[in-house]
Amino acid sequence: MKIALIGYGKMGKAIDAIATAKGHEIVLRTSSQQPLTKEQLAGVDVAIEFTVPETAYQNIITCFEANVPVVSGTTGWLDKLPAIKALCEEKKQAFLHTTNFSIGVNIFFEVNKKLAELMAHQPQYNVWMEEIHHTQKKDAPSGTALSLAEQVMSSVTRKTKWVNEESNQPDTLSIISKRIDPAPGTHIISYTSAIDDITITHTAHSREGFAAGAVVAAEWLKGKTGVFTMREVLGL
Repeated sequence: MKIALIGYGKMGKAIDAIATAKGHEIVLRTSSQQPLTKEQLAGVDVAIEFTVPETAYQNIITCFEANVPVVSGTTGWLDKLPAIKALCEEKKQAFLHTTNFSIGVNIFFEVNKKLAELMAHQPQYNVWMEEIHHTQKKDAPSGTALSLAEQVMSSVTRKTKWVNEESNQPDTLSIISKRIDPAPGTHIISYTSAIDDITITHTAHSREGFAAGAVVAAEWLKGKTGVFTMREVLGL
């Protein structure tokens, strides 16, 4: 499979190594600072996009214009995600986005949703979150943390909004963000009461899990049309 890597930072390099080891050919490598053109995507089977919020939206549109399926892991631009999904359906393109490609994290998403369902009618527990990443991560809370928060609030309806700080307000889900080095990524959801605490944690030990998941997603997306997430890829 011929892959375009749009964004060639640490994640792009990790994807390059895994995709090459699996026998795929990387035919394009661009940095997040380089504007992407339709001509660059000639002959590409799938594009994997890990750039920055400022360029992700236009990068994805360019892939659609070139009829190239695109797998995107960029966060921080998701206010425009509905527009991208609509354009993908209109143009009959293929688009897969997730805030986290790690197989373990996607299983963690399912655990989080189930726990939130169980805690929905247990008001004696207060739920809060913490996420820890390296200092070069620009967005806070992380996209993964926001996905987890949305899952919690969809069931634990006493929480109506999130804030990126500690909060004692009963209707507020507190997400505490920490940026330290080294820290590939940790997400914690904790339900606390006067009697006991229930906590679930996912800790990434390296970027390899994210990179491997992105390659699996690209392999799966080739030849399809529509809008997808990792749930379809993993059959969750």
